[in-house]
Amino acid sequence: MRKAVVFLLMASMLAISPALILGQSRTDILIKNATVMTAVKGTLANTDILISNGKIAKVGKNLAAPAGAQVIDASGKYVTPGIIDCHSHSMLDAINEGTYSVTSMTRTRDVLNVTDIAIYRALAGGVTAANLLHGSANSIGGQNTVVKFKWGHPVEDFPIPDAPPGIKFAMGENVKRSTSFGPPGGTVRYPRTRMGVIETMRDAFLRARDYKKSWDDYKAGKIKVQPRKDLELEPLVEVLEGKRLIHAHGYRSDEHLNLLLLADEFGFRVGTLQHGLEAYKIAPEIAKRGTGVSIFTDFWGYKLEAYDAIPYDAYILWKNGVNVSINSDDDERMRRLNLDAAKVEKYGGVPEEEALKMITLNPAKQLGIDKRTGSIEVGKDADLVIWNGHPFSVYSRVETTMVEGEILFDRAKDAKMQQDMAKEREALEKLDVNKAPGSGGTQPKIPSERRRGDRDDAEFGDGGNQ
Repeated sequence: MRKAVVFLLMASMLAISPALILGQSRTDILIKNATVMTAVKGTLANTDILISNGKIAKVGKNLAAPAGAQVIDASGKYVTPGIIDCHSHSMLDAINEGTYSVTSMTRTRDVLNVTDIAIYRALAGGVTAANLLHGSANSIGGQNTVVKFKWGHPVEDFPIPDAPPGIKFAMGENVKRSTSFGPPGGTVRYPRTRMGVIETMRDAFLRARDYKKSWDDYKAGKIKVQPRKDLELEPLVEVLEGKRLIHAHGYRSDEHLNLLLLADEFGFRVGTLQHGLEAYKIAPEIAKRGTGVSIFTDFWGYKLEAYDAIPYDAYILWKNGVNVSINSDDDERMRRLNLDAAKVEKYGGVPEEEALKMITLNPAKQLGIDKRTGSIEVGKDADLVIWNGHPFSVYSRVETTMVEGEILFDRAKDAKMQQDMAKEREALEKLDVNKAPGSGGTQPKIPSERRRGDRDDAEFGDGGNQ
C-alpha cells in the first residue's frame, strides 16, 4: 500500500499518469504518414506504425487504427528508433569509488536517482536508453546498469532485465591519477604508470582464475571445504565465463591493444572500447576480436591523451568491419547525439543508415539489447522518436519520444507545462509570505517559545541564559 502511494505521489509531482506508473494497460497508438528511418530496412516514405501493448505491431501503409487508439499525424515528419547512449553517467549520485584500484564489487544499480532532470532532457533529445557506467578512477571499476529512461517511473522499472551485465575498466591518466584524480599532496595509490595499470588487471584475473578453480573443484567434490565468497572476484569470474561484458575507458591505441592482448591471454572478449579516439590505428585488431568501439565524434584537445583524435575515426573503424557507436559521456552532449551521427556522414561519407545505426542499433548490439530495441521492426519495443524534420539537420528537433509505447516527452505538452509553471511562480512571488520585508512583505514573527533566552535555545548553545 505504501509503495503504491509513493508511486501516485511521484506521478502527481511529475505530471505523469498514475495509471502508467502503476503498470496498467497502455493505449494503442497509430503514427500516420511518417518518413520512417528503420535503421535496418532503409527509409520508408508515407508509412504508418501501429503500436500495441508497448510493442511495434505493424509497419506499413494505410494501416487502420484500432478502436480507442491514439492517432498521431506525422505527415512531413520523421520517425527513428530511440537513441541509445552507450556511455553515460546520468542518474548516478556517485560515479567513482577511488580508494582501491579494483572496485569490481561496487554497483551503479545501488545509486540510481530517478529524479535526475537529465533523464527528461535526454528524452527531449530523443534518447530512450543508456549504459550507466562507473567512473574511470580505477583499473577495474564498478558494475554497470543498462536502463530505459522511464521518466516518472519507480527505480525498479529503469534497468532492462535481460541486458547482459557489464563492468567498467579504465586505462590512462585518470587511473594513474596523473591529472584530475591525483591532487598534489593527495594519497598515492598504485598504479602510477601505464604498465602498472595493465599489471593490476592481470593480477586481478589471475586471482579470479584461481578463485574460479577453487569453486569448480568444490562443486566437483575434489575439495570438501566450501570456498569463501569474494564479491570482488565474482564479477571477474563472470567475465572469464563470457557472462559479463567489459566496457573499457581509454584513449591511446597502445593501451587498448594491451587490453585486447590481455583478453587473449585469459580467453575472454572485451565488449567495447570506450572513447577510443585512437582506435582507428588498430582497427583490424579490434575487428578480428569482435570488439565494439563507442566513440566521440569530434571531442578532442581537452587532454594530452586526446591529441591524436581525428574526425575520420568512425569511418575507418566502420570500413574495417568494427561495430561503432557514438556516445556522450555527458548529460548535455547526450541531447545532441543525432548531430554527432550526422558528422560521420561529413567526415568519411558513412552512408545515412549506417550513421543512424551508430546511435541506435549498434549501441543496442554492444549492450546485448538489440533483440528488443535499436531499430523499427515488428515485435520490438516501441522506443520511437518523432522529429519535425530530418534528424541529422541542426534545424530539426524532437516533437515526441516514447519508451515501450508510452509517451514520455511531448513538446506541445512541455510548452504548456512551462507556461503553467511560469504563472505559478509569478503567483507565488506575489504572495506576502514570499516577499522580503524591504519589498513590502510582512516581518516574520518568531514564536514566543523559540525567542532567544528560552531554555531550549540555551540547551543548544544558542546564546540564551547560559
